[in-house]
Amino acid sequence: MLDRIKVCFTESIQTQIAAAEALPDAISRAAETLVQSLLNGNKILCCGNGTSAANAQHFAAKMINRFETDRPSLPAFALNADNTVLTSISNDNLHEAIYAKQVSAFGQAGDVLLVLSARCKSRSIIKAVEKAVTRDMNIIALTGCDGGELAGLLGQKDVEIRAPSHRSARIQEIHMLTMNCLCDLIDGKLFSQEDKRSTNEN
Repeated sequence: MLDRIKVCFTESIQTQIAAAEALPDAISRAAETLVQSLLNGNKILCCGNGTSAANAQHFAAKMINRFETDRPSLPAFALNADNTVLTSISNDNLHEAIYAKQVSAFGQAGDVLLVLSARCKSRSIIKAVEKAVTRDMNIIALTGCDGGELAGLLGQKDVEIRAPSHRSARIQEIHMLTMNCLCDLIDGKLFSQEDKRSTNEN
């Protein structure tokens, strides 16, 4: 059992090292996209399924509340957070449209759709991206494996941040680290970081 624990840590570390080499340019582009959208008065819509749904909510919470330093709230919404909306759409046998319908309702040109998908096969995520394209939204896709059909939907102005792994656990770890990087970069661009970082972060 101890050896297995060490293997888990080693795999995670190795994946993070690979990500540190492969992803900085994409993360930087994503941060610039988010910052410019916010400066233009637009908003961020986030979504994912399973663990990726939790990660999407985590990112939205950091935007609305704060990352490490107190600052004004930023407009971000996790589309997977409203169970009434999700179950209402699913109850009409439209599970694939649970996010696309919300993108249609809330998404505007210049907004950002941030999607998270480890396997890149989720129809609800793919449909959301397709809808965002029709609304001239910017898309940031946190993916894994080979990017799948999701990667093929992205245009030149969009950004794919593909975790260098085929294991869901490792991909999701990279997604979480990436979102923390994005939060840090957004705060650094939009707000002064001269204040002492809070030690009260949970």
